[in-house]
Amino acid sequence: MLVIGAGVVGAACAYACTAAGLTVTVVDRGAIAGGTTSAGEGNILVSDKEPGPELDLALLSSRLWQDISADLDARCLEYESKGGVVVAGSAATATGLRALTAGQRAVGVDAVDLDQDELFQLEPNISRDVVGGALYRQDAQVHPMLATVHLLRRARQAGAVVRTGTTVVAFLRDRQGAVIGVKTDPADEFYARWVINAAGTWAGQVAELAGAPVPVLPRRGFVLVTEPLPRVVRHKVYTAEYLANVASDDAGLETSVVVEGTKSGTVLIGASRERVGFDRTFSLPVLRRLATQAIGVFPFLEKVSLLRSYLGFRPYCPDHLPVIGPDPRVPGLVHACGHEGAGIGLAAATGHVIAQLLTDQRPAVDLTPLRPHRFEEAAR
Repeated sequence: MLVIGAGVVGAACAYACTAAGLTVTVVDRGAIAGGTTSAGEGNILVSDKEPGPELDLALLSSRLWQDISADLDARCLEYESKGGVVVAGSAATATGLRALTAGQRAVGVDAVDLDQDELFQLEPNISRDVVGGALYRQDAQVHPMLATVHLLRRARQAGAVVRTGTTVVAFLRDRQGAVIGVKTDPADEFYARWVINAAGTWAGQVAELAGAPVPVLPRRGFVLVTEPLPRVVRHKVYTAEYLANVASDDAGLETSVVVEGTKSGTVLIGASRERVGFDRTFSLPVLRRLATQAIGVFPFLEKVSLLRSYLGFRPYCPDHLPVIGPDPRVPGLVHACGHEGAGIGLAAATGHVIAQLLTDQRPAVDLTPLRPHRFEEAAR
């Protein structure tokens, strides 16, 4: 098999497929983890998903990341099972959050409702204006680039070949039109029984090239990075409004604060979302808004210096679900893309189910809602 994309999803596919005994080649036009993955925060979340196919995938991925961290050494990945805390700023928001946690618990999420005092015990530095929240013990974090590198390292140890600086320019086909490989620049041809489209934000372009379009679009987001601090933020902390922004179809700017500490001591602050194509323009107003919202949740941040900021593009699908599975329009083509801001968290499960599909096993989760041709079906 051949994987297009050496980001975290492509790496997870290579890791799982080599473990299943498949011969794997990975190609990427850039460097390992050089695209969407390099701009991620490393979230492995179940807390931000309502009951449904994405949460099913996230619960599987949460368990698999634990297995991966044991296999590859949690310290190498900076894997940390620290849990997440969602906070509510009003009584109405708290009521809605409790309804969400009830539904999540019914499908296996470890979610604990918190009153104000319990919230302060978990996060002593949080604003006294919050009225309650929820603790999600399954939420975790990993260093996205380190995780990608070590997943590919293990895949290479199992015989995988990784070619960076290699751009796919065409698909090779047999007489019936099935994909049997790719042609690349620099000039080369790679033959494979299956070609996996794991090209992140650029997966839509790869799908178009293959003649099987999927509407994967870029959604720009910024992240702020503070100076190193003592462990003043103990969990991944975000406001309940973040859930609405993740699910929104609005093309305009949306921000809802996510704050988390890292092993290095820095604090990461996100998250913004806006559909502006691949525009990489730096936006000071967006950063100001994120900083202001972060201070609203953790007032001590007002006196903390920022080291830097960075931006990336989330691979967004209109229905906010990833695209995973074989494409019936083009035999031999398999998609593993469109994860939006959840690609790092969902990567482990995505690689796992792809390996199951390609070895004729029944996938661990129902992939029907994630089928690649669902958008054409809806249009018809």
